[in-house]
Amino acid sequence: MKKIISVVGARPNFMKVAPLHKAFQTYSNIIQHIICHTGQHYDEKMSKIFFEDLELPKPDYYLGVGSGSHAEQTAKVMIEFEKILIEEKPDLIIVVGDVNSTIACSLTAAKLHVKVAHVEAGLRSGDMMMPEEINRILTDSISDYLFVTEKSGLSNLANEGVNHDKIFLTGNVMIDSLINYLPKTEQSKVHEKFGITKGKYVLVTLHRPSNVDILEQAIKLKDLLNTIAEQRRIIFPMHPRTLQKWENFDLFNSLNSNIIITEPIGYIDFLGLTKNAELILTDSGGIQEESTYMGVQCITLRTSTERPITVEVGTNQLLGNNLDKAREAALSVLSGHLKQGQIPELWDGNSAKRIVDILVQKI
Repeated sequence: MKKIISVVGARPNFMKVAPLHKAFQTYSNIIQHIICHTGQHYDEKMSKIFFEDLELPKPDYYLGVGSGSHAEQTAKVMIEFEKILIEEKPDLIIVVGDVNSTIACSLTAAKLHVKVAHVEAGLRSGDMMMPEEINRILTDSISDYLFVTEKSGLSNLANEGVNHDKIFLTGNVMIDSLINYLPKTEQSKVHEKFGITKGKYVLVTLHRPSNVDILEQAIKLKDLLNTIAEQRRIIFPMHPRTLQKWENFDLFNSLNSNIIITEPIGYIDFLGLTKNAELILTDSGGIQEESTYMGVQCITLRTSTERPITVEVGTNQLLGNNLDKAREAALSVLSGHLKQGQIPELWDGNSAKRIVDILVQKI
């Protein structure tokens, strides 16, 4: 019996590990699959995502590291995860995405000579000011197996001199979850709850420091949303960091009444909001992918993206921090000028199976 530990640290990780856990059940006679939740991001209200929305079992380990600086968080994860590796002696760990838990657990495993598989490898924004970019590069450099979501990942890893024998283009496990749980959105009451009409609202998610930490930019974003709100209702599930910043900047008093600010929303309900939005404004990575798969118009308010396939063949527009361009593009979409897109190669709901099949042969 081989032992594999999958690590989750933040909400997007859950959606990536869920299809992997399901795929491992096919090999339950030869693979013991363990889930470790570092607690890097943990909200009691959102914990049901494990049990109800994604049908994941309760994590075998919960480290409860909580928030802190990048150094504090990474160090806490390493200290606690090392104890688990020594106790469990796994044959392999799986890390997903680009959060601090990803690099922390990879580094700890590599130093204990435990093999590492990185799911969502090879993505690059080219922006070293993003902590996620540092996490991606370092994790890929010490991983034994690299599972890539799109062809840009193959090129990036080749340019960095990575041995091609450890690289596999397997598609996008995030899309596996989306395809699996999309039917459940039909039972969601989220639109009724917020009084919004399907296909006639704008969904907003913003949390990057470049957008929410600087007063001048935050004011411009508020003005942009107010302009859009003159034509459509806006629903804005607000990240705790964004909420704190906007409160500090005193921006809520001047918001258009058509803008609905909510707490973070569960996976199924949020998927329903994404699917039925007329337009999405975001600085998130995963939402660029989900909107591309569902053919929903998306404007990304960042200067670079580590997911260029969503712009090249998908419905995503990368418009940087120039909010005048974003306003023009948003109003154009709302007037019916839509970007046509296609579903990228291997985004077919079978990525987790491909990954697990490869790992079973390799370990």
